[in-house]
Amino acid sequence: MREKKKQPGFYSISVVANTFGIHPQTLRMYEREGLLKPSRTEGNTRLYSDEDIQRLEAILNLTRDLGVNLAGVDIILQMREQIEKMQEDVNELLGAFRQVMVETLDDGEIKYKTSLVRVSPKTKVIRLDRYQKNEGST
Repeated sequence: MREKKKQPGFYSISVVANTFGIHPQTLRMYEREGLLKPSRTEGNTRLYSDEDIQRLEAILNLTRDLGVNLAGVDIILQMREQIEKMQEDVNELLGAFRQVMVETLDDGEIKYKTSLVRVSPKTKVIRLDRYQKNEGST
């Protein structure tokens, strides 16, 4: 008997269908609708990755448990991807902001770690206590 070579972390349509108790045609429909995009072998056999499995679990949760139709599932999954992308962008922006906040000045001093506004050494600072003394003596 010849052994089939299977890539680790990839599953055939029959294994996925049996695991989730759905018909293979359901998986094909999800693919036609653009909800799943399994990779293909040279022989055009579908291979589902762990990421595809997680996405399928979300699809089944939305359809079975929450009663969402496939058009709604598509919108929800797209929104989820956009939110994840925006979160990555925000994290990247915060990382860059933190880096700027901890960079060193020319003289080796650390920039103000808790300040949201950077003050240049050339900025003229007016002290309120001096201003009040001068104003009161006039």
